[in-house]
Amino acid sequence: MKKSIILLSFSLLFLACGQKEGESAQKKFSSTNLEELQKEKASYTSQIKNLTQDLEKINTAIEKLTGGEKRTLVTALQAEAQVFNHIIEVQANIKTRQNLQLVPEFGGRLEQILVVEGQDVKKGMLLAVIDDAGLQDQLDQMRLQLELSKTTFERTQRLWDQKIGSEMMYLEAKTRFKTQEKQVAQMREQLSKTKIYAPFDGVIDEITAKKGETVAPGMSPILRIVNLKSMYVESDVPESYLKNITKGSKATVTIPVLNETQTTIIRQTGNFIQPSNRTFRIEAPLENPNGLIKPNLNARLSVIDYSNTKAVMIPLRVVRENAKGETFVFILKTPEENNGFTTEQHFVSLGKSQNEMVEIIEGIEPNDLIVDEGVSLLVTGQKVTRIEQ
Repeated sequence: MKKSIILLSFSLLFLACGQKEGESAQKKFSSTNLEELQKEKASYTSQIKNLTQDLEKINTAIEKLTGGEKRTLVTALQAEAQVFNHIIEVQANIKTRQNLQLVPEFGGRLEQILVVEGQDVKKGMLLAVIDDAGLQDQLDQMRLQLELSKTTFERTQRLWDQKIGSEMMYLEAKTRFKTQEKQVAQMREQLSKTKIYAPFDGVIDEITAKKGETVAPGMSPILRIVNLKSMYVESDVPESYLKNITKGSKATVTIPVLNETQTTIIRQTGNFIQPSNRTFRIEAPLENPNGLIKPNLNARLSVIDYSNTKAVMIPLRVVRENAKGETFVFILKTPEENNGFTTEQHFVSLGKSQNEMVEIIEGIEPNDLIVDEGVSLLVTGQKVTRIEQ
């Protein structure tokens, strides 16, 4: 600053002097008399000193007249109460419980496949038939024997009711009838396993087996049936969220492949913690009116684990920390003319943070002016000027 004043003083001095004085001075400067040069130097130094003092007096007078006090320039934002939903985001997988690969319960030749891939089917509809290897003929014979046993038993019972015949004959006829009745029921059940029915409404997604090939019970897949109307999303979340994520928590499901987002709720939380990764299972239903959502699609599940309808939120960048680990912000107080303020340090308690914003639990009230840009240059009680953004 002093160098600038000296240069300015030299400029004023040279401008005040005429061309002739400049030529005269040039002659003096070219003098070889050391004593004369030192006298000239002392004279100019004295003039510069006087000019500098006068300039400082002028600046002081200007500041008094204009009220121009040197202040730090800052920007500030106003704290407001707002709705704050803290969200956790986890990877999820889309599933349906109605997704089955049907295998036979009876071994034999696949005689008929009554559906095609992509066909809609109803619960109980016959899908495929396996050759019964003569079970139907055996059932017909057993039915004839059952009819005879039934007739014999009924006649024996009527005679026994009239006290005619022996009790042993009556019991033998009854036992024979009941035994054959159970045998027929068992044969019917065995025969029913040669037919494969739709266990629920759905669509035939894939037919694996071919007509005429031999299938083994419980081993040879025949077809897959899927119902895309009962979809849900499933994910594992860390056990630390066990208290915050409960049945009924609001959530959002994003399916990147389909560029689709749905709002849903958590309908089930697991009661078992996986020991390997310390997580528990959560599940939420999905709507699938167009059938575009498929099982095993990847998705992102965003769950609201904390909500505050009157949260005071501020940017993380305005929060400072002292050597003791205490967090604080600067508040603008005592408003003056021309956007003048005085800073005041407020220690704050921080809550949850999200998207570079943090919740203030204690230390700030709504409508407080919080210093933003310029906060690193401040101390408490400092005079500042707020710049409107």
